[in-house]
Order: sequence, then structure tokens, then C-alpha cells
Amino acid sequence: MNYQEVTNYLYTLNMFGGKLGLARIVRLLQLMGNPEKKFKSIIVGGTNGKGSTVAMISSILKEAGYKVGMFTKPHLSSLTERIIVDNKRIDEDSVVKIIEEIRNKIEIMKKDLTFEHPTFFEVVVALAYRYFEQQKVDFVVLEVGMGGRLDATNVDNSLVSVITNVSLEHTKFLGDTVLKIANEKAGIIKENGILITGTENDEVYNLFKKTCEEKKSKIYRLGQDFTFEKINSDVSQNFNMRGIVNNYYNLHIPLLGDHQLFNASCAIAAVESLKFHDIIVPSIAIENGLKNVKWPGRLEIVQEKPLVVLDCAKDPAAMRALKEAVQKKFKYKKLILVISISSDKDLHSMLSEIVPISDYVILTRHKVMNRGANPELMSMMIEEHSKNFIIIDDVKE
Repeated sequence: MNYQEVTNYLYTLNMFGGKLGLARIVRLLQLMGNPEKKFKSIIVGGTNGKGSTVAMISSILKEAGYKVGMFTKPHLSSLTERIIVDNKRIDEDSVVKIIEEIRNKIEIMKKDLTFEHPTFFEVVVALAYRYFEQQKVDFVVLEVGMGGRLDATNVDNSLVSVITNVSLEHTKFLGDTVLKIANEKAGIIKENGILITGTENDEVYNLFKKTCEEKKSKIYRLGQDFTFEKINSDVSQNFNMRGIVNNYYNLHIPLLGDHQLFNASCAIAAVESLKFHDIIVPSIAIENGLKNVKWPGRLEIVQEKPLVVLDCAKDPAAMRALKEAVQKKFKYKKLILVISISSDKDLHSMLSEIVPISDYVILTRHKVMNRGANPELMSMMIEEHSKNFIIIDDVKE
């Protein structure tokens, strides 16, 4: 197979849907010799901010001299974005060779009728673990796919678990209340482990605290056990932080939006807590790791005249953070919104956040996995806000 054939094969696995459960991935990894046991790991779950937090933790650990694997999802333009070692994406030849191996293991699985076929996400997780093993990484920082307890990333004994926050998402799979969803996310808390969380919801925190008590795990909460103070905010951000180990002054991150200060604080607390495993990360690594972090597609300025900003806010909470960031960070006479949303999202709530601050709306339909919402459907929601709009079905146009 060549790379195009491999990616075509992977995307056909979407017919198996997004299924929670660990039996398939555990068996597949067993057949592969359990590559997930060959390195230390940190796992990051939550509703929003997972990817940014993973990127910041990875950047800090790299600055501390470790070889770091980073697993995130979804990708923006290439599957290879999901699997990175020291800022370098997995190469296409490695994808081909590892997927060929995994397909052979799946054929063995198929002979045992007690196992269903692995999903797209499970196969990509297995691909990542094998590649990280081959690259002999010291650390892997993983972004949870969906939920946590039954997610394919939740198969190793991570040194630290991070749960950024919890709000309603994937209710069909995770439950119809915040506490039900929080309970699923709490599944990434490990026995005798460490949990770092940024939740502002006291009921959610109490659920996490109870889980930690049952598992004899430490828990550290943003705003309680560690805090930050914003210094200034323009095209980049500076802040001070009282950590769980040290205090930090005039830290700098290039990522925009106040929500990124929350994410950065959780990232710092996560690497600080490694001290309980006798791993000390120097303050200079934290400082340089944050300063050098790269995470595209999140309030990313891609053009200045006129100003063009890209963001991939995926739910009402993320859209609210985007709205607040745009209003605080940018000066403009007119805001033109070009938007496409996946059909399984809360369209009305997401549009209700961002449309009111827009002067003109261009509705389009993305072509990722045929999930793009019908622009005609979205237009009816736009009309509620009395905004001028146009539909251009083709994204490139």
C-alpha cells in the first residue's frame, strides 16, 4: 500500500462509527506487544482546551530535554498532525508500514468472534503508540478522544491526569447531564495517581475529589491549589502564576484568549506534579516551553491586511470563549464571519454566541466525513439575529 491507499483504508473505518469501550484497543495492543507500556505518559481530558494543554505540556517537557511524543485530534489538514515527536510529524512511510502491521493484527482479531472490528480512532491510537515506541520517546502526552473512562487513550498508567473542564458534549454517548459526563471523564484518574483540573463547577470538583479519594490519588484545582494573574494581553499574553511547587513571574504565551491562561496554568501544574514521581522540571523549561509553543487553528492570525483569524471552536462554550477573545483582543470596524459547523453539533447555541457580534455572515459547508451542516438550516438561525448573510456552499470559493 502507498500513503493514499492507507488513508483511504483508515477513513473507511468510519463505517464502524465512534464506539466507546476498551476491549478492542486492549486486544489490538496485546497483539502488538503492548507498545503503550514502553514510555511515561500524561493524559489530558476535558470538554475544551485539551489540545492546547497537550501542546503546552509537550513543549515544556521538550525544553526540559526529554524526547516527547504528542497525540492530538482531530487534525486540521493532514492525518500526520495527530502524531508528533519533538515538533516533527510522523512521516508517511511510517504510517504505511505500521498500518500494514495493524491490519495483519486485525485479521487475527476477526477470527475471534468475541471482538468487534476496531474503530478509526482506535487504529490511529495504536498507530501512535507503535510510532512512539519506535522513536524511543521518554514521554507521551495524550489528548483523550471522547469522555475518558472508555476512551481508547485510557489504556496505560499515566503519571498525571488532567481534566481541563466539563460541559455538555457528546450527550448521546456520555450522558445528558454535566455530572454524568464528568463521571465519564473521571475515568482517566489513575490509582495512586495525580489529577490536575481547571473545573469551576463545585459539583464536578466534588465528584473528582471523591473519585481521587477512592483511588488514593492527589487532586489539585485551579483557583484553589494553584492560581494565575494576567499581566497584559495584546497580540500575546503575559501572566504570573502561583504553582503547586513554585511561583512564576512574567510568563509569556503566544496563544490568544483568556482561556489559554487557564490551559497554561493546568499545563504548568501537570509538569510540576511530576515531582511526586521524582521528576523535576526546571523553571526555565516551563518558561521557554510556554514561550515556544505552537498550536495552529486556535485564534490564529493568518493574514494582517485585512486581518484574518482562524479558530476551530467546537461547541457553545468554545464559541463563547472565541467571542470574548475577539471582543477583547482585536480592534475592527466590521467583522465578517465565515462559518461551517458539523451537523451533530448544537448549531443554534453555537450560532447564538458568535453571530450577534458579526456584521455579515458567510455560511458554507465543510466536507470532513460528510458531517457539514446544511447552510440552509443554519440560515434560519441567522435570520433570528437579523444579520445579513450569504450562502456559498463550496468552502474554497
